[in-house]
Amino acid sequence: MNTSNWLATQFEAERPRLRALAYRMLGSLSEAEDAVQESWLHLSRSDTSTISNLGGWLTTTVARICLNMLRVRKSRP
Repeated sequence: MNTSNWLATQFEAERPRLRALAYRMLGSLSEAEDAVQESWLHLSRSDTSTISNLGGWLTTTVARICLNMLRVRKSRP
């Protein structure tokens, strides 16, 4: 199994937990899906050789994406 297939498999295993986290933070299932999808984009563009704990990295990334989404939501009139 090559690296990109392994990453995709690991990400899909984490997806339900990440979606639940994002939903708790954002209160919207569609926004939660957007946050999880954005975390996949971040992961696919990152140097994964430096990530020692993929679940922790994804959790942190999703939480930061959600915080940014909340910040943008708050700044809109």
